[in-house]
Amino acid sequence: MTAESGRIVRNASVVAGATLLSRILGFARDLIVAFTLGAGLPADAFFVAFRIPNLLRRLFGEGSLTMAFVPVFSRVRQEQGEQAAFEMARSAMAWLLIILGVLTVLAIVFAKPLVLIIAPGFDRNPELMSLTVELVRICFPYVIFICAVALCMGILNSLGHFLAPALAPCMLNIALIGSALAGWLTGNSVALFMAWGVLIGGLMQWLLQQPYLKRAGLSWRGKGGMDNPGVKRMGRLMLPTVLGAAVYQINVALGTLLASFLPVGSVSYLYYADRLVQFPLGVFGIAVGTAALPSLSALCAKGKNKDFSNTLRQTVGLTLFISLPAMAGLISLAGPLIALLFQRGAFDSGAVTATAQALMAYGIGLPFIAMSRPLVSAFYAQEDTRTPVKIAVCCLLVNVGAGYLLMQHMAHVGLALAVSLSSMLNSILLAVVMARRTGEFPLPWADVFKSILLSALIGTGAWFSAGYDILWFALIPVWVAAYGAGALLLRSGDARMLIGALRRRRG
Repeated sequence: MTAESGRIVRNASVVAGATLLSRILGFARDLIVAFTLGAGLPADAFFVAFRIPNLLRRLFGEGSLTMAFVPVFSRVRQEQGEQAAFEMARSAMAWLLIILGVLTVLAIVFAKPLVLIIAPGFDRNPELMSLTVELVRICFPYVIFICAVALCMGILNSLGHFLAPALAPCMLNIALIGSALAGWLTGNSVALFMAWGVLIGGLMQWLLQQPYLKRAGLSWRGKGGMDNPGVKRMGRLMLPTVLGAAVYQINVALGTLLASFLPVGSVSYLYYADRLVQFPLGVFGIAVGTAALPSLSALCAKGKNKDFSNTLRQTVGLTLFISLPAMAGLISLAGPLIALLFQRGAFDSGAVTATAQALMAYGIGLPFIAMSRPLVSAFYAQEDTRTPVKIAVCCLLVNVGAGYLLMQHMAHVGLALAVSLSSMLNSILLAVVMARRTGEFPLPWADVFKSILLSALIGTGAWFSAGYDILWFALIPVWVAAYGAGALLLRSGDARMLIGALRRRRG
């Protein structure tokens, strides 16, 4: 195990823990918002108003900005020193505030045309349109805060700190829960209170980062410049990452479009199944990718190509070590899991069966989606943001084509399976291209085979337990323990790396 691999494991555990807390708070937020806001006109207005800055966050914020910033910041820090890197960070923040400030002013002035683009049907209801426009004008400045938080995240991650950035989403959930309850308890407009809650949540996320940045030695008052070479390089790298984020959003939209031609309920089956797949991906897959980028970027900046290759291979192996048993569990327990979470009210046994089928099809692609995260981070670490986008566009076409063909015979399950197939192709292409660059395929074959074998065994056991009402749920910790014990018995390098890194963090 390389030193960087151990560092990635420890940092990923921090991100995963904070992400899990955020997901739990997010679930609580959804319950409270459903109770206080309901599903009427104010709810429609708020969700559309919040979707606009949220879409820009996904395109320009957390993914694109951080991915483009970290490699350049790491290289400047390695070659010119920490103060030069901080100067670049201040310059990037200045550009960010100027661009997003202008964009926010335009959005406030032209809020109504903006709403008409996102939700043209609202024009038929003057009350709904008026409220949505008002909420957009309150919510939109959130973009400034969240993109500034993404930049802070890049700085802190590059300096080896992951806790504060990972906890940032918790601040937004807390703000939305508090604002929803405040609006409901005072008898005021919950939608209006929540719009201000979005803005307050953005500010809270920003403030959370500042003590840690100050402790690292960064002050926003200091030397900076609008003509910083590092910022120019970051801008050139960021454009492809934005296109990559746009490809993902197009992928989601086209999937929904195809599902709309299927029987009623198909979109919902896919939505609920995808939510369950995104949980392990959000907690573990994204955590490993987030932790890997700064370490891989630092190795690239230092020219340590052999360490880079070894660290990437071990990181991909760790990702599969976690995601393969998650896949086995989701596929084996799809039916009882969906029934436990959703079968109540209008969600009948037929909906459970249809959603479980979609979950099984999505589950096949889980390891490949998770595996692509550290691989994409490796390309970004090499300051290559174009190759992942080209591959993503290719896989988008495969997803749409395969989805169209499979839905003719398998309905919504065909669309879910197409996502898994395109994800498989995406990870394979990324791995092949990276292997050509490093001279070594980024996969620890022996350890992966052990993980596949153990996942198949516990998946089979879980499958047989699914027919028993409570037993399947009670045995989940047993399968987890059996997988861990089996990995240690087979002397899996991933298991030993995970335990060793966590022991060092505890120490």
